[in-house]
Amino acid sequence: MSGGGPPRRRTTAGGAPGPSALRRAGARRPIAGALGALAGVAALGVGLAVVGARPRRVTVEGMSMEPTLAPGDRLLVVRSTHPRPGDLVVVRPPGDARRVLVKRVSAVLGDEVVVRGDNPEASTDSRDFGPVPRQAVVGRVVRRYAPAWRAGPVS
Repeated sequence: MSGGGPPRRRTTAGGAPGPSALRRAGARRPIAGALGALAGVAALGVGLAVVGARPRRVTVEGMSMEPTLAPGDRLLVVRSTHPRPGDLVVVRPPGDARRVLVKRVSAVLGDEVVVRGDNPEASTDSRDFGPVPRQAVVGRVVRRYAPAWRAGPVS
């Protein structure tokens, strides 16, 4: 006959609950709990970074970036204070804070950035107004989202 009392707990030699009893009771190992907490903090940090880096939308006007970009292309731009040569960036030209230009970084000179259009005959860029301060860089182009047939990463 089996007893009607509570089930027996497995214990170690010293009388403490053994590992299998702790797992059944829902207790976690200390290292697993710490790793779970660390993963949660990391996910929160990534989430805040994504919210802080909310993309901007820009529509290309003009032919200064042909053949890479065409008039009417719509771009997603993320804030970036560290442009590298070859990056496509959105900059504010000197003397016109309301206007933005899409250009390719040709050089980074300390706190200044030299930008050029891919189509030199149709481009107003650093050859005309000189290097721009790094603060004039609005962000880096990460993707063309329209028109649909041209959508995708740009470089």
